[in-house]
Amino acid sequence: MEYVTLNTGANMPLEGFGVFQIPDLKECEEVVYNAIKTGYRLLDTAAAYGNEEAVGKGVDRAIADGFTTREELFITTKVWVTDMKSEEAAYEAVKTSLKKLNMDYVDLILLHQPMSDYFAAYRGITKAYKEGLTKAIGVANFYPAILANLCETVDVIPAVNQIELHPYFAQEAALENMKAYGIVPQAWGPLAEGKHGIFTDPVLTEIGKKYHKSAAQVALKWNAQRGVSIIPKSVHVERMLENIDIWDFELTDEEMAQITAKDLGHSEIVSHDDPAFVKYIFNLHS
Repeated sequence: MEYVTLNTGANMPLEGFGVFQIPDLKECEEVVYNAIKTGYRLLDTAAAYGNEEAVGKGVDRAIADGFTTREELFITTKVWVTDMKSEEAAYEAVKTSLKKLNMDYVDLILLHQPMSDYFAAYRGITKAYKEGLTKAIGVANFYPAILANLCETVDVIPAVNQIELHPYFAQEAALENMKAYGIVPQAWGPLAEGKHGIFTDPVLTEIGKKYHKSAAQVALKWNAQRGVSIIPKSVHVERMLENIDIWDFELTDEEMAQITAKDLGHSEIVSHDDPAFVKYIFNLHS
């Protein structure tokens, strides 16, 4: 496993495990437990996922069984838009997440969307950071102009911006913008949520043959090699093992360029520019 250093000085695994769309709490607990057994040390959840309690139980079990320690783990959660209407609401949301996770602190708190009063909410998570409730703070889905506006305004620069990043949406300009502010990019949907035929993509498959790797492993490696932290998700142990087995090969510059050339220049999963999507987000967990 490789690590990336955040602007706080903390080291974050370059690859982690996401639990989006695992709403069944018993299944989520088991999946988190298996992910830790498999070797994952970064776990990514969110208040909106409705499974923080299950993540906490999976972590507690893995620690009790001697597979890891809390200090070895990097736990991320996120504040949802309905708790981003004021500084106090965001701060209280952090405490609620900690209670559900059964933890004294998390390693990273993100604002989940660039919506509601995100400046007030950012002050709330900054307060939590200064009190030691989280080791670092950041944002998610903040596109370049919004991220720049935030960074030019706040005292504590986000450590991480988690955005959609995969071969069909490379977002190189967004990465350059983050680099300028010393922010680590993290990819949600690094396997494009299975779209675009990514698992049988001819370019990724052909490159993979050279290294005895799958198309999915090549896609994950491409992001990691760009300095992007990745958080693939699977409920199957064999896929967990496959996804984490990307640290024994290196793509050439030509192969990296071939993969980047697949970029469509837009998302086919979400659209933050669409007012209907914004309304959908506000009503999703209201």
